[in-house]
Amino acid sequence: MAEIFDTLLLLALPASGKSEVRNFLTNKDPELFHMGETIQLDDYPYVHVQLLIDEALVEMGEPRIYHHEDDAGGRNGPFIDSFDWSALIELLNEDYHEILTGKAENPKSAAMRLFERLDAASVRVGGRAKIADLSKDVRIKLEEKLEAEARELFDDKIKNVMKSREGKTIVIEFSRGGPVGVRPLPEHYGYAGSLPYLSDELLKRAAILYIWVTPEESRRKNRERARPGEDKSILFHGTPESVMLQDYGSDDMLELMEASDRDHTLRIEAHGQVYHVPVARFDNRRDLTTFARKDPKDWTQAEVEALDNGIRDAALKLWDVYKSSHA
Repeated sequence: MAEIFDTLLLLALPASGKSEVRNFLTNKDPELFHMGETIQLDDYPYVHVQLLIDEALVEMGEPRIYHHEDDAGGRNGPFIDSFDWSALIELLNEDYHEILTGKAENPKSAAMRLFERLDAASVRVGGRAKIADLSKDVRIKLEEKLEAEARELFDDKIKNVMKSREGKTIVIEFSRGGPVGVRPLPEHYGYAGSLPYLSDELLKRAAILYIWVTPEESRRKNRERARPGEDKSILFHGTPESVMLQDYGSDDMLELMEASDRDHTLRIEAHGQVYHVPVARFDNRRDLTTFARKDPKDWTQAEVEALDNGIRDAALKLWDVYKSSHA
């Protein structure tokens, strides 16, 4: 049986190279990195739905419920309520559990069920049921507008669940941060605000590969990758500058790594116990990943070797810790 990570959390600031690394691994022999063929989860599809909800509400003359209006005229600004960061983790927990159990929801009304899930996740982390607070007429209109988008989300989840788990690694990708120059970070911000909401079954199986770039470099790369009309794209969606400064202006991962009481792990207190989740850092401050947005036939040997060496070094170090902790 191949020695592979069961579950890998791929974490970094926006545009740091998470999706490029994931794309790179799908075009390499993943077992070289102790990876199986990947089953991929990401919280961005839920953020995208929240943006669509806000846009639909504005069209109806209603106030936004998820994101402030972007000062620069973009689609969205920072989250209105910080608890929405942790609520996204609750949604990922549900998707992860479906993969483990092999049972996926296929609701008759996709939008209605998605709205129920969004509200329930908010309540579980101490927030409020925002959509349920809307008038009945507004909710009905939202369901009509977003049914197709919600159906696509559930269909994608079903496809994930239908995949055999044998020889696979579940890769979960998300970004967290906080305002520039603010310490301690506000509640629910940063990795400290989200990781404790990961489920017990996930924390017991997970390792963390952190892609390290500075917030300044993250903002630069975010501006470079954005393509008009690519809001749903994992590789090419852009994040508004106001969000980059307020929600991703600083990063607490290195602080958490240094504060851990066990080397090469993150100490995460959750569900009434302490987890020591293996962690490794891939240094991407000298950009090794942007080329992976191109078609693989256009990759140069020098680009591939540089990224291959960096990722393999981090993955092998992470595997040593992961294997010993799961012995």
